[in-house]
Amino acid sequence: MWFPGREGGSPSLRTRLLVLLLAAITAVTAIQAATAYRAALRNADALFDAQLQQFAQSVGAGMPLLPSDARLYEFSIQVWGPDGLHEYRSRGVDLPESGVLGFSDARIEGVNYRIYLLRSGGRSIQVAQDLDARRDRARRLAVQAVLPVVLLAPLLMLAVWWIIRNALAPLERMRRQVAHRPAQDLSPLPEAGVPREVLPLVQELNQLFGRADSAFASQRHFVADAAHELRSPLTALKLQAQALRRLPPGPELEQAVRQLEAGTERAIQLLSQLLALARAEGDPAREEAPWEAVDLEALCRSAVGDLLPQAHARGIDLGVQVPDERIEVRGQFDPLHILLRNLLDNAVKFTPAGGRVDLGIVREGDSVLLAVEDNGPGIPEPERQRVFDRFYRGEGGQAASGSGLGLAIVQAIARRHGATVRLDRSARLGGLLVEVRFPATR
Repeated sequence: MWFPGREGGSPSLRTRLLVLLLAAITAVTAIQAATAYRAALRNADALFDAQLQQFAQSVGAGMPLLPSDARLYEFSIQVWGPDGLHEYRSRGVDLPESGVLGFSDARIEGVNYRIYLLRSGGRSIQVAQDLDARRDRARRLAVQAVLPVVLLAPLLMLAVWWIIRNALAPLERMRRQVAHRPAQDLSPLPEAGVPREVLPLVQELNQLFGRADSAFASQRHFVADAAHELRSPLTALKLQAQALRRLPPGPELEQAVRQLEAGTERAIQLLSQLLALARAEGDPAREEAPWEAVDLEALCRSAVGDLLPQAHARGIDLGVQVPDERIEVRGQFDPLHILLRNLLDNAVKFTPAGGRVDLGIVREGDSVLLAVEDNGPGIPEPERQRVFDRFYRGEGGQAASGSGLGLAIVQAIARRHGATVRLDRSARLGGLLVEVRFPATR
């Protein structure tokens, strides 16, 4: 539907306000003018009738009548005596005696007249007035009454235009500020002087700019860190490939090939972790996979099944404890599987051979707790927040192994699902306790 002020499908708030207000002013002015005009006509008719009646009463009270009297030119007057003979007749039309006392209308010689008949002291006094002339005078009086209303309407429209223009000036200033900003400028918009109705929009925009700036900064750091981390393994692979060319066939060549394969595997694993982190830190609204109720028991058994071969190879007892009831959280199965797999992979990797890793699900009020604990060396308390940083490998029991992205991925996936991650010492096994707390769906 077309609306004034739409350009390219975008409505103009200023034009819409102007059109609606000016249309309202025009409608009100028209109604007021019509009402004033009709009221003025009625008042003029009542005034002229009162003049007819007053003039007739004055004649009946003995007011002298002279043919040259200027007052008589707008009236036709006839007076009959008790005997029915004319006592007086003014210049003008010859009026037949009306039999209707008071007011009446008559057409005489093609002219419409308003007539008033009064009987006083046996005399009949009849006063008539030309209706067409009378109506012309009434219309002139009505136009004079309406004219101020009509003349004030354009002034009121001009005032409305000026008010709207000044009221929307802060929006125009904000538009110019945003339009002239460079693409990399995500600083907050000034809130000083912004109208109260527009202030929430400005505040939301500033929060959006802050989130976008944080996302861009995180992306820049991620790219820089990824480039730094990939440089070392790729350089090592290049050196190993060059060394292979110089080795003759034999055990040394076989060992070099195995080292090259191991380095390639580490590079592939690092790239996989980088891709997983990029997906975890992406926008959940752009994900094609729908969010659904995820059964945590099925999730745990799937993740444990993936890590069982690695745990059995090192003699680690990997167990899972789930409640009898079905417990679900809202989210996406694949990212949650990556989260749990990373936690179990870290636990199995850093638990001594022959150790123990337990996975459990507990409902606590309106939340669900997913806990992974082991009897490994744990993480010193000063490092428990730093281990969530990307590429941080720790200095204690968790040091110098892996890519340093596992817990960063866990943190990113947990945040997207409205969950929190907490690291602590396992009171039961003595190693590391990782708790992921989700809001429960039921």
